[in-house]
Amino acid sequence: MATLLSDLPGSTWTNWVGNQSFTPAHTAAPRDEAEVVALVTQAAERGLGVRVAGAGHSFTPVVETSGLRLDLSALRGVVATDPARRRATALAGTRIHDFYEPLWDAGLALRNQGDIDTQHIAGAVATGTHGSGSRYTSLSGVVRRMRVVTATGEVRDIGEDQPELLRAAQVSVGMLGVVTELELDVADAYRLRQQVGLRAFEDVMEHWDELVSTHRHFGMFWLPSEESGALYNLDGHGRSMADQCYVKVYDEVDPDVPDDDTEGRRVDRCYRIFPMVYDANFHELEYFVPLDRAPEALRAMRELMLARLPESVYPLEVRTVGPDEAYLSPQLGTATAAISVSGTPGTDYWDYLRSVDALLTEHDARVHWGKLHFLTPERLHRLYPRADDFVALRRELDPTGMFLNDHLRPLFA
Repeated sequence: MATLLSDLPGSTWTNWVGNQSFTPAHTAAPRDEAEVVALVTQAAERGLGVRVAGAGHSFTPVVETSGLRLDLSALRGVVATDPARRRATALAGTRIHDFYEPLWDAGLALRNQGDIDTQHIAGAVATGTHGSGSRYTSLSGVVRRMRVVTATGEVRDIGEDQPELLRAAQVSVGMLGVVTELELDVADAYRLRQQVGLRAFEDVMEHWDELVSTHRHFGMFWLPSEESGALYNLDGHGRSMADQCYVKVYDEVDPDVPDDDTEGRRVDRCYRIFPMVYDANFHELEYFVPLDRAPEALRAMRELMLARLPESVYPLEVRTVGPDEAYLSPQLGTATAAISVSGTPGTDYWDYLRSVDALLTEHDARVHWGKLHFLTPERLHRLYPRADDFVALRRELDPTGMFLNDHLRPLFA
């Protein structure tokens, strides 16, 4: 018997750090794709908006809707691996850490990932979630096929034979429909050596090109004060951390290199090296600047943080991301440096964030769709050269705007 929306009252949803919360008219947790189709069809008949909530790791109101909120947690699991083609297929609610053992058992691994691994894969892809490394794309960039339930209840299988539609779907922020399954391009299983250490800010800037190009992955936290490291569980091993960079580099090692976990150094399977442990004690803005402009942008950011918010102790996080072809990707056509700033929940730091926005806009910064931003329609179409193409496809697949909300409508209606 089909599940009826009238039998599904809404429940309050709150994201992981507590800065976004809402109560829709209906909340549903479909058990399979057929139930997704039935629920979307009913919502369309009633003129309701539909949004999907993943693991709640976005800082923006991308999930919010007054209509139907879908929870795809039951659509979970890696359902196929293909070592010969280096492909893995998973359901939309599969968490990133769910990939680890099934891929490793097949001699495979994710090509790259971020330092949080609890997101649903569909949500991470939809918002352009990334790791580090200028030769490696975000998770969105390795999507080769996805199944999407559109606004009419039709199931579209979008693959490499439809390159324009696939590029729109790779970073869609949930605006093209409900993703139920994804196929990813993955890598042969590999092991990593992680080395961390403190370096002076100008030392890192002077050796920027070398750090970016020499290592498989490079990232860092600039620590404005002595207390900064503790907020992200960073250990200076007794050294002063104020105005220092906590630098992290990762390189592949041969399979026979033994595991290691000594001060400043670890060797292990890739999926054990990537994740970090974060407390839900921050709100974050993350902008992406072209890689070759990163040092000038970072010098300006350091001056701004010291001058405008000297009491802030949150680190400035910096990573690099490789280019891809997704229409709404911050890396469309160019490698970038991702620059993240954070603030304490419950504090008024909006003037500071607007100052960050103004500064990085001067460096042609694009935004992370799951993190705080101040993007306008004018900037969207100036900075994302395929924005018009995305909007045209969105209107084709969802002419009534079922998958828009008050946060997205001003930019994409």
